[in-house]
Amino acid sequence: MELLDVLTELARSGQVGPVANGANLKAVTEALGDPFEVVVGKRRSWPRLLAFGDLELSICRCQKIILICLQTWRDVVELPAGLVTEQTFPGHPKYADVIAALDHAGCAWQPYTPLTFDNQCAIQATSSGVVFVFEIHEGEDPILNIAGPQPHQHDCPAAAKTRATP
Repeated sequence: MELLDVLTELARSGQVGPVANGANLKAVTEALGDPFEVVVGKRRSWPRLLAFGDLELSICRCQKIILICLQTWRDVVELPAGLVTEQTFPGHPKYADVIAALDHAGCAWQPYTPLTFDNQCAIQATSSGVVFVFEIHEGEDPILNIAGPQPHQHDCPAAAKTRATP
């Protein structure tokens, strides 16, 4: 499986293997192993940012995935062994290659204007809502920076329990 295959699966279904918005973190860690926690700043608060290499997940206090980001802007993209046989891929997928892979897989897409401005452009897979954001360097083809579905909105039972406690 190549990185473009992973991106196509994400575009078609909105998920990669067991990683899906709304999925329980426990089920994901059973399939992929333990992620590492990315601590932003000095304060640990909710949601938490966890990563399986370049696959980043934002986790609600109720342990549900609320945001999935596949980072592709690095020279080497790392993914967990539970998803792919090869764990590293060359980064910086080109716009033309991503579009060709989506078209080949029959995955319809359209421009995504809310994230198209200045030195970036974006597209959205119509079936899943997954957004692909490309960075444009002067004189070069756009390269994929990040891909992921829209954030998962839910009524968190853990947050409701915390608010109800005096």
